[in-house]
Amino acid sequence: MDGRDKPGHDGKLALGSMSAPNPNTEALRIALTREARALGFDCAGVTGPDSIAPAGKHFRDFIDDGWHGDMDWLADRPERRADPRGLWADVRSVIMLGVNYGPDQNPLAILEHRTRGAISVYAQGDDYHDLIKKRLKALARWLVAAHGGEVKVFVDTAAVMEKPLAQAAGLGWQGKHTNLVSREFGSWLFLGAIFTTLELPRDEPDVDHCGSCRACLDICPTSAFPAPYKLDARRCISYLTIENKGPIPHGFRKAIGNRIYGCDDCLAVCPWNKFAQAGRETKLAARADLRAPALAELARLDDTAFRARFTRSPVKRIGRDRFVRNVLIAIGNSKDAALAVEAERLLEDASPLVRGAAAWALSQLMGRESFGMMAARAMVTETDESVRAEWRHA
Repeated sequence: MDGRDKPGHDGKLALGSMSAPNPNTEALRIALTREARALGFDCAGVTGPDSIAPAGKHFRDFIDDGWHGDMDWLADRPERRADPRGLWADVRSVIMLGVNYGPDQNPLAILEHRTRGAISVYAQGDDYHDLIKKRLKALARWLVAAHGGEVKVFVDTAAVMEKPLAQAAGLGWQGKHTNLVSREFGSWLFLGAIFTTLELPRDEPDVDHCGSCRACLDICPTSAFPAPYKLDARRCISYLTIENKGPIPHGFRKAIGNRIYGCDDCLAVCPWNKFAQAGRETKLAARADLRAPALAELARLDDTAFRARFTRSPVKRIGRDRFVRNVLIAIGNSKDAALAVEAERLLEDASPLVRGAAAWALSQLMGRESFGMMAARAMVTETDESVRAEWRHA
């Protein structure tokens, strides 16, 4: 699961072509890497469309087990993901690119500040889709101009299995948390792909370097890993706070803590991060107002203020109501009774999703007797059954 995809969007861009012999030289490999780095990519590698056959079976098992939850777009035509040629029959080589977005501080430190919201590292800066797509297009144009062929570019929104392809291209390996791990950049790489009709020299695939380590599995607050290298997205906090459109299941609310958009725990704890370095792209760096925003401030956002606050941020894709739902879960977990006033105000919100989360937050912050009296009044006036169910459960 990515939690960063935009369902239903294929993310591809077709560029022009020129006729030229297919290059197959070490000189091209060096030139391609040099150009990629000049454009701001931190790593690059080449693999073939036939390089990820085992990943296709793992993906089908993931779908068959129902671990994709409500992400129906993942289950749509799975054969396109299992083999890049299912997405574009003419592809002969796949160029995988990575951009380092390593944080400049420990992402887990914010979890101790319960009145502040924890936003996943990748979403604290500008939306990486826009930045990386521009760079992919520039590199693709260079390739076509220099060597011909046809190309398509993809940035995390198409039916492309970026992580297995990145491992096959030598950028890293899929760790036990199912995310890519790099010996140079740890767990902090954004990935993009260029499909081309050119036959390019392939890089050696990377191999698994996890060994006996279980740090990423053991730290997961919701036990989302049934086994090493397997993820049940339905239990993942990234899924619950981003992809999940309804109320967050009661069994996971306490474990979410103050995470209001995504979760970095399994990434941040990886020992390979000791070799990582902070990202060099300023547009991906954390914005000051998104590092540790006050929950009270976020709870007051209406739709207009939400859009303004998260302009250019990936957070904007879930919309104000889902975001405030997450904030209210964090308020309920804050143990700060002073935040009850924010939740109480939102009992009058236009969104049933928000009102239901507000009811739960109050149940965690108020005394039993006071809350019981409030619930009795709410059951008289509340007309939405999902919100009434929240009051009854609380």
